[in-house]
Amino acid sequence: MENSDNRLSPWRAVWAGVLGVVAAVAAGHLVAGLLDGNASPFLAVGNTAIDLTPDPVKDWAIATFGTADKLVLLIGMAVVLLGFAALAGLLSRRSPAPGTVVAVVVGALGLIAVMIRPDLGQLAILAPLASLFAGVFVFRLMHRLSRPPIESAERRKFLQASAGVVAGIGVAGLGGQLLGSRTDVEGSRAAIGQLTPAQPAPQIPAGADFVPRTTRFLTSNRDFYRIDTALSVPKVRAEDWVLRIHGAVDKELTLRYEDIRRLPLVERTVTLTCVSNEIGGDLISTSNFIGVPLKEILADAGVKPGSDQLFSTSADGWTCGTPVADILDRGLLAIGMNGEPLPVEHGFPARMVVPGLYGYVSATKWVVDIEFTTFADKQAYWLERGWAARGPIKTQSRIDTPRGSAQAGKVTVGGVAWAQTRGIAKVEVRADGREWIPARLATEVSLDTWRMWEADLELAPGEHTLQCRATDQTGYTQTDVIADPVPDGATGWHTVTISVR
Repeated sequence: MENSDNRLSPWRAVWAGVLGVVAAVAAGHLVAGLLDGNASPFLAVGNTAIDLTPDPVKDWAIATFGTADKLVLLIGMAVVLLGFAALAGLLSRRSPAPGTVVAVVVGALGLIAVMIRPDLGQLAILAPLASLFAGVFVFRLMHRLSRPPIESAERRKFLQASAGVVAGIGVAGLGGQLLGSRTDVEGSRAAIGQLTPAQPAPQIPAGADFVPRTTRFLTSNRDFYRIDTALSVPKVRAEDWVLRIHGAVDKELTLRYEDIRRLPLVERTVTLTCVSNEIGGDLISTSNFIGVPLKEILADAGVKPGSDQLFSTSADGWTCGTPVADILDRGLLAIGMNGEPLPVEHGFPARMVVPGLYGYVSATKWVVDIEFTTFADKQAYWLERGWAARGPIKTQSRIDTPRGSAQAGKVTVGGVAWAQTRGIAKVEVRADGREWIPARLATEVSLDTWRMWEADLELAPGEHTLQCRATDQTGYTQTDVIADPVPDGATGWHTVTISVR
């Protein structure tokens, strides 16, 4: 039964608020599809939220949700947005004014988020403006049609308007999705064909891993870890890609994909590690990367003395600062991964790969700009948030098996260790704090890759605590001091507890 005091019923009020918000999101998505997918206010707010989120919260999200952290963020944003919509509707049972104010405030936040995005042009503001207009219009329309008394004719109008708005939302959302996918990145990637390096990587020896006790030595492209700040993967076709090299150089350069493709390609087997990797974590993978040494590309530019930072920028505006010495020594501009062009989510058309440095200071995906400068003059994305400037990868090890339980007697413990650019000399494992047992090491592939290990322990029935530690080829043994990833990588011994039956 409808209210007799001219107020909207609660469910109609909520319905008006929800339809207004969903219409706003759909309209913004549609216009963004015409301009730039990241101009969608919903995505812009999400990207801004990532930028402003405190580091401990980001670390918790990565540790808890892994590569699904962005999906969780989007779902959480949608729930919060719908909650605001319902609240706005309930506040507007007597008058549409409160809901209109809420819609304008939310729309303004979307407009600000779009305006401050470094990867968006001026026309991008059309998306949040369309979102704001659509949200207010639909909310006020549904509010007017919901006012009592509701006779049969008015009820039909309400239902017809609701159906029309829902249909319009569906068309706008689908249209935005189709328009946003009109950039045929996968077609561009497929057209590249086979990447044949002039200098292929050495064959991976049969003894490089101890599967199934350890992970496989080479990580498939599908399973390679992905940690970045992009809610929407940048879509850059190879034929549109341009790399600008400038700053403290003798000559500025502008390179296109074919310029890189024509150069002699090299293939290098490299293990990449995320600085957010907790002790025992899986944010580490190994691939055969194909590309051109950055030293050769930069020779034509001529790096001036005094420059200690290569400041690189991604197509989505993310920035990274890499020590120039490391770039010139072993940096790679990669265009291929495990024998095929880079997957889109891993940086197609081109990315940077620098062995021995955590990804936050070295592994710029979708790279479009390289500037030579100094760490004193310019700070990259993560440095502005309190992380260390240089980020060399620390000597670490991990237990892969057993996890949970094992049979009494001889228990084979297996895992992986890494100390990129230094190599692993020794891994030790122990149970319950007793003496360290040397592990058998898999065949070493290179100093730039991880190394698998295994060891046999005699364990009686009961609960047992296993630990491992690695020693690199400089003689350094990883510390037992527990440290969080911030500011330059986690430390400590990986410890697992198992039940032996």
